[in-house]
Amino acid sequence: MSFMRAARVARVATPLPRIVAPRAVNFQARFNSTNTGATLSGANAVPNPAPAPKKRWSRLRALKRVVQLGVVGGIGYGAYDIYTKRHPIEQKPFDPTKRTVVILGSGWGAVSFLKSINTDDYNVVVVSPRNYFLFTPLLPSCTVGTIELRSIMEPLRFITRHKSRNVKFYESECTDIDPESKTISITDVSDIKGAVSNTTIPYDYLVMAVGADNQTFGMAGVREYACFLKEIWDAQKIRTRLMDCVESAGFASQTPEEVDRLLHMVVVGGGPTGVEYAAELHDFLKDDLEVWYPELADKFRITLVEALPNVLPMFSSQLIQYTESTFKQNKIEVLTKTMVKQVGDKEIKVMDANKELVSIPYGLLVWATGNCPRPLTRKLMARIKEAQTSPRGLLVDDYMRVAGAPDMYAIGDCTFSKYAPTAQVATQQGLYLASVFEHLARIEEGQNKKITPFEYSHQGSLAYIGSDKAIADLPFLNGNVSIGGVATYVFWRSVYISNMFSFRNRFLVVGDWMKSKVFGRDVSRE
Repeated sequence: MSFMRAARVARVATPLPRIVAPRAVNFQARFNSTNTGATLSGANAVPNPAPAPKKRWSRLRALKRVVQLGVVGGIGYGAYDIYTKRHPIEQKPFDPTKRTVVILGSGWGAVSFLKSINTDDYNVVVVSPRNYFLFTPLLPSCTVGTIELRSIMEPLRFITRHKSRNVKFYESECTDIDPESKTISITDVSDIKGAVSNTTIPYDYLVMAVGADNQTFGMAGVREYACFLKEIWDAQKIRTRLMDCVESAGFASQTPEEVDRLLHMVVVGGGPTGVEYAAELHDFLKDDLEVWYPELADKFRITLVEALPNVLPMFSSQLIQYTESTFKQNKIEVLTKTMVKQVGDKEIKVMDANKELVSIPYGLLVWATGNCPRPLTRKLMARIKEAQTSPRGLLVDDYMRVAGAPDMYAIGDCTFSKYAPTAQVATQQGLYLASVFEHLARIEEGQNKKITPFEYSHQGSLAYIGSDKAIADLPFLNGNVSIGGVATYVFWRSVYISNMFSFRNRFLVVGDWMKSKVFGRDVSRE
């Protein structure tokens, strides 16, 4: 007991050593000193402050956040757009106190005008033999199955149903226009007709946007044996004939001469339509047909015939040379300074650059040589021939008014003006004309509005030339920028997607591109 008590007394009497809390410098300071350059000075050394997070990581986080917000916003916008398109608003009825605007056509000019016109100011009637808008720049892709036809069609009622006032649409052909009585005659051209298939419609203003017909130069055999490339049924016809040629060439005991003829595809016309179709056809042959028809792979041939000294005359000389060199690499024969003189069911005769008459056998013939006025346009021009002196289309002034016809306007390919017959021109004319009608409505209300003449703003030219390459002639400052290649092909696709009329079309076309890339194009006959 005395020993234990003595030990306790000794423990109490002996002063305890001072316990100092370890500084954070012990291990962490040494670690920092070797890794961040901190210096120690004795027991009270303090490490240098840790450096700020690198900006690169903060920027990546910010970029990630922006991408996330962009994706969420895009999905939200798409969902909203789909909902509003599927649930149109209630429309106002026709107002007999307002003027009636009749639109003839459903192409680029007509649809851009229809989408922009304020139906609170006018009653609107649309007359067209087809009940949809067609995105024609991608039509060559439909001939070979890269894109489905339905993907580039926008039903007109998807547009008319979303206007503030009810827009009447009649799927019919306008057969006559009377500028004096301000009436048009229309005929139901469908296979199934009702009790009434012909009628007359009055108008206060008439907008001619009927487009143009295919230019054949009056040559016999073109309409019978060639395929055009302007409408949906043209693409379907080309597709059917193309597969007919391939399957007939593979028929048992087919002669070598017939195989060569059937697998020779001839395109007449070196403009954007002809060049893009030749390019799409080349991709189809190389990527798909040569895989599934290996016995015919070395027999396929494509020839492009152009009467001018070079193809794509609206592009710069550098891009023309680039296109022709690309075609040469792709084994597409280009015959410039060559004019077609005769068209038969199995061959065409041409006058070549040496002024010699040459026979070219073919299996498929595609005719893409330009435009000429439609019968309705010619009929109207003959009725007001004193003011309409050009056989190439309706003469209009700088305000799109038809010469010799009061309260009648014309836009797009049915006109003859200083502007090229392109979708870009027709679209801008439609937008401009809608603003003209907006000003006319305000003037009738007593407001002081000045109507300025139409001014075209060229946004550039694009063309696909095959093998995932495209060319672009774009305005820049006071000149032009000419580019071509794979990157331009991506730009070409993005421009076309952005110019489509609806989110639905964009979604379908992108899906078709992905589908054809992953699974290849369909080689079924129908």
